[in-house]
Amino acid sequence: MRIPQPRDRAGLPPGPSLPTTLQDVALVTRLRPFLRRCQRRHGDLFTVRVHHFGNIVVPADPALIKRTFTASPVALHSGEGSPLGPVLGPNSLLVTDEDVHLRQRKLLLPPFHGQRMQRYEQLIEAVTREEIARWPRDREFPVAPSTMRITLRAILLAVFGARGDALRQLEELLPPLTTLGSALALTPYLQHDLGPRSPWGRFKRLRAQVDAVCDELMAQARRDPDLAERSDVLALLVQATYEDGAPMRDAEIRDQLMTMLAAGHETTAAQLAWTVERLRRHPDVLERLVAEADAGGRELRDATIREVQRQRPVIMFTTRLVKEPFELGGFMLPPGTRIALAGALTHYDERLFADPFAFSPERFLGRKPETYAWLPFGGGVRRCIGAAFAHMEMDVVLRTILLTYALAPTSSPPERMKFRGIAHTPASGGLARVTPRAGTDGSDGAGASEQAAGRMAVAA
Repeated sequence: MRIPQPRDRAGLPPGPSLPTTLQDVALVTRLRPFLRRCQRRHGDLFTVRVHHFGNIVVPADPALIKRTFTASPVALHSGEGSPLGPVLGPNSLLVTDEDVHLRQRKLLLPPFHGQRMQRYEQLIEAVTREEIARWPRDREFPVAPSTMRITLRAILLAVFGARGDALRQLEELLPPLTTLGSALALTPYLQHDLGPRSPWGRFKRLRAQVDAVCDELMAQARRDPDLAERSDVLALLVQATYEDGAPMRDAEIRDQLMTMLAAGHETTAAQLAWTVERLRRHPDVLERLVAEADAGGRELRDATIREVQRQRPVIMFTTRLVKEPFELGGFMLPPGTRIALAGALTHYDERLFADPFAFSPERFLGRKPETYAWLPFGGGVRRCIGAAFAHMEMDVVLRTILLTYALAPTSSPPERMKFRGIAHTPASGGLARVTPRAGTDGSDGAGASEQAAGRMAVAA
């Protein structure tokens, strides 16, 4: 691999000489081809320039990525300057660094491990059955709106602990809030409140309404005599204390709830839409997945989920901000430089994945992806705390679809990627055509997901 020999050379690695505006356009409209061109010309470490973010160094070799992910959190920050800060709030796990981030992370990790994950599985299956019962038969339709509703309701029930009127209010408020937030995160010049009709003005008013519902949910939780028995994340955060015994403030809880929504709603929904898009174009894999689901297995399904995340990653970058001079690949990067770890490059590198443009779940059968080449959840101490939850959710949703419907293959060209501000989604929404399988009618009773949430709380 073309990596400069270590020589602690001050400055930045080479990169394209195009004007910054043209690099902006290339990164938005031709991201992967543009980065691959840079890699071929400049090697596995190069620099691009982006308006509002300045110089961005892109390592494309796992050794360089490992060095970045395992660097001291003092030397490299991930939260500072994040475009998500104004959208998620100053207390978000995604925008804090060093000791503050680590103490937050300790409080937020427990809900996404252990027995709670098994309880969430039953809930997500009920949410999925309730949603896909409304799918049209024998005509093509985009699944992305449906997967968005599935992931939103799953988070509201399992994380927010929302029920009844609160659930309905949040299901109405959050879709426009997340759509606006995705668009505004990367357009800081629009982040000015010019009144209720301005984009930022609309966002702030929607966020205030969501915060008001969250405040009421927290108040209800504190009055709940069975609070200690509940397993939703909001209930756990209301009871949580830091090492010094201090509880989380309401503003912190609100920002963390929004963070978990942002990290686990649109991204997982888009990945599920890509899964449908990929499987319709690979009927041999689809046939084997159906047989495996009927037999109660999951090994191929696990591998398929990882392969979809490799071939169609919805998040192309995870970034770090250099806070003190940092050596990478022989270059001493100055403070203020950003480093972008790009799955958009490593996932398609033939040196890391054989025949990378082929959709081949077999590559992950019996083995897990290489930590510093497969990057859908980032890495190091900043790796997504909800990675296991997201994989479980995709597994349950896919299994439920396969057991309920026959998914029709297609010979249509692959759907293009569409950038929505945070996630890269199928341009046509992941078009599907389904028919109920023999012995099923695809139906489920209304309210099944809230009933499942109630059973989960009792089981806790």
